[in-house]
Amino acid sequence: MNQPLPPSVRIAFAASDRPEAQAARDRLAARYGSVDAAEADVIVALGGDGFMLETLHTVMERRTPVFGMNRGSIGFLMNDFEEDGLPERLAAAGRAVIHPLQMDARTEAGQTHSGLAINEVSLLRQTRQSAKLRISVDDRVRLEELSCDGCMLATAAGSTAYNLSAHGPIIPLGAPVLALTPISAFRPRRWRGALLPHTARVCFEVLEADKRPVSATADSLEIRRVNRVEVRERRDIALTMLFDAGRSFEERVLAEQFAS
Repeated sequence: MNQPLPPSVRIAFAASDRPEAQAARDRLAARYGSVDAAEADVIVALGGDGFMLETLHTVMERRTPVFGMNRGSIGFLMNDFEEDGLPERLAAAGRAVIHPLQMDARTEAGQTHSGLAINEVSLLRQTRQSAKLRISVDDRVRLEELSCDGCMLATAAGSTAYNLSAHGPIIPLGAPVLALTPISAFRPRRWRGALLPHTARVCFEVLEADKRPVSATADSLEIRRVNRVEVRERRDIALTMLFDAGRSFEERVLAEQFAS
């Protein structure tokens, strides 16, 4: 539900390490006032897409909406930077709700590490040797052996990031699917991945893990030398990104599919 922000919105400003982001935060905080993130109705994140992901991870428990303004490079998840009229922009902003993936990765040493991913969970070879993966969906083996540089499971929000670079499909935000996308698949050479229902539980088993070590990442969390990784969507966690009126995330995803 698109619930409006309070008339006197309490804003917390957050900035990446880039000098232009730091300077913008100082100017905006002086102009509009700033509260602690724990007390804010909205967090304004100043930086690039990577910093937007970092900020969303920090609000995972509080679920505070995040309005990004681009003080980085690409800024696909960000709004244009403009110092004027910020309260009005926040009041008129549309909402995009996203659900992260949970990764449970077991290492060769027998330890299990868990993490949440807003964009994707990816498995990547650690050495010159290709990775060999067995892929199961809902406890049924779907691919007995994939020889590759890696493989990922991406959310709709993450489908325009690493997934797109690996030639995976772009997914509209409201679509209840996840993208399973190989990275430089060698065998089977013609396998290009799959679209899975968002309820799917995906398991990656690393074959010949001692000879062909593999790491697993959930956004910025990396676990090395894994031998089994299970991934599922956390529908119980809902994160909210705010976008300027007329510049919705859905519109950006649609436009990306027609970009040259």
